[in-house]
Amino acid sequence: MKRIMLTVAYDGTAYHGWQLEPTGLTVEEVLNGALTGLLGEEIRVSGASRTDAGVHALGNLCVFDTASPIPAEKIAPALLGRLPDDIVVRASREVAPDFHPRRCDSVKTYEYTIYRDTLPNPLVRRQSYFFYRPLDVEAMRRAGAHLVGEHDFKSFCAAGSQAETTVRRILSLSVREDGPFLKIEVRGTGFLYNMVRIIAGTLIKAGLGQLDPEEIPAILAAKDRRLAGPTAPPEGLCLRNIELYPEGFPPELRKGEEDGSE
Repeated sequence: MKRIMLTVAYDGTAYHGWQLEPTGLTVEEVLNGALTGLLGEEIRVSGASRTDAGVHALGNLCVFDTASPIPAEKIAPALLGRLPDDIVVRASREVAPDFHPRRCDSVKTYEYTIYRDTLPNPLVRRQSYFFYRPLDVEAMRRAGAHLVGEHDFKSFCAAGSQAETTVRRILSLSVREDGPFLKIEVRGTGFLYNMVRIIAGTLIKAGLGQLDPEEIPAILAAKDRRLAGPTAPPEGLCLRNIELYPEGFPPELRKGEEDGSE
């Protein structure tokens, strides 16, 4: 028996999120079926990040155990003809039998994309949130700067979260313009349920002039979801990358050692 780790990219539009759900088709369910057919044994993957319905990924990770003699690195290309076009296993490799990406330190990078124009663009509708109203990008950046560091993000957590603590650490947050696109990139050591989408909705509210960027510290301190902005739609969100640190965070990422983040 060996353990394999997959790097998975997917367009989440047609799926009810990553994790198995009785209410609809999920990415995990599709992967299980494709791997079971390929390897000739019942396979159940276990993911590093449970993305929500409609959310995309370029670099989600999962592991599974198999007795198949197929070399680990051959599994990714072998799955191409067994998966739908909106799910691609970009890499596969063998890891230690007890390794799991959720049990080691990691940094996740999410990107939220807003498409700004007077009318929607059908070619980008699946991977961006269409927004026709003008946004003050500098105000959004000032608001985002208050979120960097370790804080209690209860005000930025959707109801239904089962997290033991709502304290999380954001290493960096940027808002950059790329033609008609506005991209909010958030890099952190952990995230709460809908946290990045609520951050995006809050920054949009600041960009509209409906929230003063200097209010963010008070919103954090209040620990009240009603004070933060709305939850932005799922189609704009993508899990771009997961950096794993099996031996623990390097010194520059350890708590309290990021420049200006605490």
